[in-house]
Amino acid sequence: MNEFFFGTYPYIALAVLVIGSMARYERDPFTWKSSSSQLLRQRQLRIGSVLFHFGVLFIFFGHLFGLLVPHQIYEAFGIHAEAKQLLAAIAGGIAGVAAIAGGLVLAHRRLVDPRIRSTSSFWDTAILLMLIAQLALGLISVPFSIATAEHGEVIKFMDWAQGIFILESDPARHIADVPLIYKLHIVLGLTIFLVFPFTRLVHILSGFAAPVRYLFARKGYQIVRSRRRATPAAAE
Repeated sequence: MNEFFFGTYPYIALAVLVIGSMARYERDPFTWKSSSSQLLRQRQLRIGSVLFHFGVLFIFFGHLFGLLVPHQIYEAFGIHAEAKQLLAAIAGGIAGVAAIAGGLVLAHRRLVDPRIRSTSSFWDTAILLMLIAQLALGLISVPFSIATAEHGEVIKFMDWAQGIFILESDPARHIADVPLIYKLHIVLGLTIFLVFPFTRLVHILSGFAAPVRYLFARKGYQIVRSRRRATPAAAE
């Protein structure tokens, strides 16, 4: 099971994420949207959305750079494994509290308001609850991260994540002996990647793809004509 969940499942989840997102964009472009419910009920949305998006984006990029940047680069700047793990636990914990608070506000709004609930799809609600559960698992793991910081356990997760992307033969071995809470956190995170193309989360990709697409898109001229005013003579 360790080999499947941490050696095979990551490739399944990432493949579905990439291919599924491309297929949805090509086949159902009109479903590629955030499906905002702001017009139905603005109260609660502003504070809940700001807290949720700030926390989730901070955590996402923290995980991205924290796991995929080689540890030698951190060492070159004097950031050792213990300090990195403590920094990640504390900063991630603060962002996690903000994100889960915002997520609970959004979940309450979506589940309690009858108009929003009636216009929400299954995946609208399911993905929000999955993200809240993932944030909760991350917060539960914070005490473990702080307690094991001196052992530099973060290196195991970096070796595993980087092993996945360089097609290492057995990346699962790096995290075979880590506590169960970390493994649950990873599996749920990969599952979120797996269902990503079928949810409203696809709108996140627009924020990354739009600037790139604009830079490489073929540029054309835009012809603008002034509107002629009809003279009295012409009107007659």
